[in-house]
Amino acid sequence: MKIMSVNAGSSSLKFSLFEMDTKEVIASGYFERVTLEGSFYTIKYHGEKIREEVEMPDHTTAVEVMLDRLVKLEIIKSLDEIEGVGHRVVHGSDLYKESVLITDKVLENIDRFKSLAPLHNPANLLGIYAIQKALPNVPMVAVFDTAFHQTMSQERFLYPVPYDWYTKYGVRKYGFHGTSHQYVSKKIAEVLGTNTYKAIICHIGSGGSISAVRDGKCIDTTMGFTPLAGIVMGTRSGDIDPSIIPYVMEQEGLNAKEVIDELNKKSGLLGISGVGSDHRDIEEGMKNGNERCVLANEMLINSIVKYIAEYYVELGGCDLLAFTAGLGENAIDFRAQIVEKLRPLGITIDQEKNNFRGELREMTGENSTARVFVIPTDEELMIALDTLRVIENS
Repeated sequence: MKIMSVNAGSSSLKFSLFEMDTKEVIASGYFERVTLEGSFYTIKYHGEKIREEVEMPDHTTAVEVMLDRLVKLEIIKSLDEIEGVGHRVVHGSDLYKESVLITDKVLENIDRFKSLAPLHNPANLLGIYAIQKALPNVPMVAVFDTAFHQTMSQERFLYPVPYDWYTKYGVRKYGFHGTSHQYVSKKIAEVLGTNTYKAIICHIGSGGSISAVRDGKCIDTTMGFTPLAGIVMGTRSGDIDPSIIPYVMEQEGLNAKEVIDELNKKSGLLGISGVGSDHRDIEEGMKNGNERCVLANEMLINSIVKYIAEYYVELGGCDLLAFTAGLGENAIDFRAQIVEKLRPLGITIDQEKNNFRGELREMTGENSTARVFVIPTDEELMIALDTLRVIENS
């Protein structure tokens, strides 16, 4: 059975096509600059990679090109082979606690929640509508970024603000990167050989979030009402005093939207270092003695350590600490620096065992109070797995 995972952005479309019997990727592709001049796509399949410039004035055209190339390149013999499509949807509010079959009502709700994710939900809908038009008889599933975190209890997802902000406007912690945290949590159960466990998952990439997970369910997470909250990120500030916003508005003559834009796109590692948002650039700057790069790195580590320590206490201990996503999976020294600061909790790693990148592997130190792993994430596969589960149970 072949299932497609789709992630539609405002000017992009990503897909992965899986053979679910083996969980192997048959093909994947990235369609860029959709709706803009100079649009093009890349498709990887059978060890090959092709790139073609093609005019794509809208997402419907991008989907038509994608499906046409899948057949023309003989990746599939016909579109009938695609038996399900899973769509990444950023925001499901607190209504959707798991992935669901897409119906008119679901589409209506995704649109209704666009005020909570104005840059993402409308784009996600464009992808859904485009593929519905091209594959009208194929079942489709909405996989929500926020769903995994909806098991948080009220005292953890509410903010200490007027209660009617929550009841009237939905102001609460939602959490994001849920598909990644869900995938890693399932892998943790496999690694430990039990569904009963306490784990802390560190998804650290250009964006980053940490979650406390008990028995496969999210207890707490760092991202909040929006993905801007939590740890320091590539271009996002993470947690700050909210009074900074009106202060900077007055000092700089900016409006609230402009300040939030700077907190989202010009802060974090980029804002502190002045060098870049990619941690590899920070590492290079540190080697060259750039003090602001050293500072940016230290601030990132401290923000991660703070939340790991908090969640260690919330969970009442930790069976497994997992690093995942680009930085978590590949930055050897960075992982070591984080765990070194966790020594007061008794968490340690073996430095020799830590010398690897991008593999599911353990690097727990002697007498560590928690096992420490790198567990590579696979959000596209998680979307496909959830899509298959929902279709089979429908």
